Amino acid sequence: MREDLVVTDLRAWLPRSVDAIGEWQNEFGAFDIHPSLRVSDEVLAVAFDRLTERLRENYPFGHPRYVGQMLKPPHPVATLGYVTAMLINPNNHALDGGPATAQMEKEVVDRLSTMFGFADHLGHLTSSGTTANLEALWVARELHPHKAIAYSADAHYTHSRMCEVIGVEGIAVSTDACGQIDLVELEHLLDTGRIGTVVATLGTTGLGALDPLHDIVTLAKSYGVRVHVDSAYGGFFTLIADDSVDGVASAPYAAIAHADSVVVDPHKHGLQPYGCGAVLFADPSVGRFYVHDSPYTYFSSDELHLGEISLECSRAGAAAAALWLTLEVIPLSDAGLGQVLRANRRAALHWEELLNDSKEFAAYQRPEIDIVTYLPQRGSLSEIDRVSAAVFVNAAGGDPREQIHLATYNVKGADLVRRGHDVHVDRDAGRILRSVVMKPESSEVIDDIHARLSSIVRSL
Repeated sequence: MREDLVVTDLRAWLPRSVDAIGEWQNEFGAFDIHPSLRVSDEVLAVAFDRLTERLRENYPFGHPRYVGQMLKPPHPVATLGYVTAMLINPNNHALDGGPATAQMEKEVVDRLSTMFGFADHLGHLTSSGTTANLEALWVARELHPHKAIAYSADAHYTHSRMCEVIGVEGIAVSTDACGQIDLVELEHLLDTGRIGTVVATLGTTGLGALDPLHDIVTLAKSYGVRVHVDSAYGGFFTLIADDSVDGVASAPYAAIAHADSVVVDPHKHGLQPYGCGAVLFADPSVGRFYVHDSPYTYFSSDELHLGEISLECSRAGAAAAALWLTLEVIPLSDAGLGQVLRANRRAALHWEELLNDSKEFAAYQRPEIDIVTYLPQRGSLSEIDRVSAAVFVNAAGGDPREQIHLATYNVKGADLVRRGHDVHVDRDAGRILRSVVMKPESSEVIDDIHARLSSIVRSL
């Protein structure tokens, strides 16, 4: 048990959830549970033991030495909020399905909009960043029919996939030596008149690269083209976008306020359980595209029902409750959630320093947020690929108390050379190593991680 759970120990708080909701339910009068729904403690004990045993097949996502994929457990406060609301199971599609949690959703969306610098806005939570991006691209299609959507070649694959779903042309724009969208190629593309929307990514899922949104907005607007920001992973870093030693670049994040739409995933750096994404539009009038008829749904209030501005129908009100409770105690500020992000950022920068001083590894490129990419010092791409794969496997083996969980990342030989790596390119592409340092506790073990990985490389 981590020491920081003393204050938010779920063993102490979850009974209070059950009691509080039980007291509220009793106000409506007692009733008997139908016999078909009753389960004996003995039967449940057997099934529950099987469940917990099967859950041991997971990787230790919450441990500081898990620096593989973009995974970590939610903050206990978020879990508490989710479970408490789930005992009621509100549906945030319509106000008659979740009046309390729908109001909470509106409040947290307002906070997210303020964080991004949106004054007027329209937005809501979603079940995922994929769905949030789908909605943004769908609105883009409605505003610019028959126009293509451009995005970085390193953008999340959801953009090419969702372009297929909504039936528009998607065009991948090459990236530069920093993994950012190539502005020269983008301008050539805009000059053709084919593009209706440009997607800028703040925090690519592979490298954590920040597209130069400030330049993209200026360029796109000069052609009358919309700008959508996919900051599903990197959006919350706007809280520490101040160009400081442990902050991130300010210019791209400041430009979000001038974009047309933005997506962020609270279930990543927002400390939330899956699934909790969000989509925000700077122009509330885009709500006209969502208009639909549902005479049996929107009848309990004259206020806006969230389902009237969402492509999704049923959505967990518990997700809004979890985010609302979390932001009550860890606010969207540098002093709040920003301190979590600064710890992640410091860890990534420290790891880069170790890599730069290493004989065993080299940094692939400088981390822009909290994703570190690196490769073993070998003379050929085939050897880099072989050793990277071996490090990935060996680091995760042995004593659980020493395991390190990493990820690999496929890179082209040409991209290695573009970044200044003196490598014999004897194959088109190969694997390097990639680590996501998204838990602040990992900052305390970076030295140990680097030392063990270096030892493994020396043994290969």
